[in-house]
Amino acid sequence: RGIFFCNFTCEMRNTYLLFAAAAMVAAASAAGISPSTVNLRVNSPRSNALCLGSKMLKEAIAMERLRGGGGKLKVAFLTAGGLAPCLSSSIGYLIEIYNEYDPEIEMIGYVDGYKGLLKGEYVKVTPEVRRLAPVFVASGGSPIGNSRVKLTNIKDCVKRGLVKEGQDPQKVAADQLVKDGVTVLHTIGGDDTNTAAADLAAFLKRNNYALTVVGLPKTIDNDVYPIKLSLGAMTAAQQGAIFYENVVNEHSANPRMLIVHEVMGRHSGWLTAATAKTYRERLVSRNYVPQLGLNEKCKDVHAIYVPEMSIDLDAEAARLARIMDEVGNVNIFISEGAGMDEIIKRMEAAGQTVPRDAFGHPKLDAVNAGKFFADQLGEKIKAEKTLVQKSGYFARSAAPNDEDRALIKRCCHKAVESALLGQSGVVGQDEDTPNLELRAIEFERIAGGKPLCVREGWFQQTLKEIGQPFTPAVGGHHEGNHIEHPSFEDELRKKLSLVGKA
Repeated sequence: RGIFFCNFTCEMRNTYLLFAAAAMVAAASAAGISPSTVNLRVNSPRSNALCLGSKMLKEAIAMERLRGGGGKLKVAFLTAGGLAPCLSSSIGYLIEIYNEYDPEIEMIGYVDGYKGLLKGEYVKVTPEVRRLAPVFVASGGSPIGNSRVKLTNIKDCVKRGLVKEGQDPQKVAADQLVKDGVTVLHTIGGDDTNTAAADLAAFLKRNNYALTVVGLPKTIDNDVYPIKLSLGAMTAAQQGAIFYENVVNEHSANPRMLIVHEVMGRHSGWLTAATAKTYRERLVSRNYVPQLGLNEKCKDVHAIYVPEMSIDLDAEAARLARIMDEVGNVNIFISEGAGMDEIIKRMEAAGQTVPRDAFGHPKLDAVNAGKFFADQLGEKIKAEKTLVQKSGYFARSAAPNDEDRALIKRCCHKAVESALLGQSGVVGQDEDTPNLELRAIEFERIAGGKPLCVREGWFQQTLKEIGQPFTPAVGGHHEGNHIEHPSFEDELRKKLSLVGKA
């Protein structure tokens, strides 16, 4: 019935058990038994029979594969899309973890994302680079570079000189992976980056080439279905708050100042809302001297505009005018995608062409939501001066904070485990599981455009505290059923508490 027994004697240490389990997996494979059906069981004179968990079995299978039981591995990294405070850190952790499994495993990084893959340009992870991997963990940006390339946009790829006329970019990329002998590809990017990699894997599978693709969800917008929290998002919110702590002092440079803080976020207002929340939390820890003008009210957030809410400009102008009269200035946090459809409609009606990227997305710098709202509201609230400041590039290029590094490290461990087991997907906390299981989520379930859930308690409380009425966007698709999960921060604190008690 496919039952396989293996007797061994060793000290009851996990490391020895793991090596013994790996030997058992190897023997089972030699006997024609699928390793995934092996039941690892330990008999100890000091306890009853102990059935080893799935984690030990997975590690045993991974170890045997690294030793040659599953074929030679060659790992490639690729970062793509915009920057986020996780790219360099992810590469650093992946190098460290693979190196712990096997210092001989070959690793490369494609330069400038899919552009490098199409051109066959990569850098090798040398022994010296492995030794210095911790440096990447504490750095911002991407050491191997990014680009925005859509493999199915043949016209754009030809225009940019990435492929020749008549070539299929997807086939060129697939052929390059085969030529380079890559068996595991780690893509660190948003939904476009990871779904493009999944298409590559499917293309190669149809041509009898096995490629395991394990993505990591990079986006400061935190807008990837069904992932609870994308890598770099927490840091971006913190950095956006730090950015505005300086900018807000401009309110003292001119009477009746309107300052608009434009935050990144095409379809999702999560980053804008989280930045405002973080900024206000930091604000209360400051000291003030209201008797001589150093007033918390002058620095507070007075309005938050996100794509998931309808904005009645006349009603908001009346509310903000009262704040301007009372406080002397107004501070607005706005998502770059807020009111985007209306702004584009006005631009096109005026005969303007809205530039778009390789994926067909409008280039938001050209849409300029911050300026639109500043112009619309400035006159209505009788602002003497308006100032629009964008924190996006400042926030997204930062090194990850401690909370993000903890999440990135967990995701990288799971990514390596999934890769060694031949399981493709995008690693993240799966919102469709009861306990936010960290797993390689199937590519077909990955999608972008996940909105901020405006019904969440923390967002509703923020609006209540600043006195802003709540009106969801027309259509109500952003109000969908929301499952309340504990935040990653709460989960991390709980685990650290348990460790402390132990």
